[in-house]
Amino acid sequence: MRIISGEWRGRKLAAPKGETTRPTADRTRETLFNMLASRLGSFEDLSVADLFSGSGALGLEALSRGAASCLFVEQDRDALDAIRKNVGTLDARTRAIVRGGSVLDLGPAKTPHDLILLDAPYGTTATTVALQRLLRLGWIGEATWVACETGPGDTIDVKGLSAQAERKVGKARLTLMRLTDAD
Repeated sequence: MRIISGEWRGRKLAAPKGETTRPTADRTRETLFNMLASRLGSFEDLSVADLFSGSGALGLEALSRGAASCLFVEQDRDALDAIRKNVGTLDARTRAIVRGGSVLDLGPAKTPHDLILLDAPYGTTATTVALQRLLRLGWIGEATWVACETGPGDTIDVKGLSAQAERKVGKARLTLMRLTDAD
């Protein structure tokens, strides 16, 4: 696993030990960030949340491309160790906050994030449940883009959010969403 583009392009990332997490493949990550770049223009100064972080590859990719900050949320101990190692290796400590625990335990947001990256376990309703909670607690605002990676058969159905783009890449389905009224 490597950073695809930006300041840390080509730098290797540590993956969590064991089989508990499923890191996003480089090709899938590249497709996702191309989809986002065509809509955002730039990642400069964005506030990002990488939820169900795994290795932290998605959030670190955003930081490499110029995001101002990234909150990483992960509950698996080995994955947290990998995120902390990657943040340290890339010297991203001043722009990264690593929080251990469930995404479903997050409280109200002080302000909405510009970009939320979700890569929940495939074959579950975790993405939908998390999005409903994030929407209710103010994590998603009018300018927020939400990028979800799900399994090909998984559905996302959240009142108030609409899909803006969708692509299938290998075994993953990528969906970009926004508030229904933000179109």
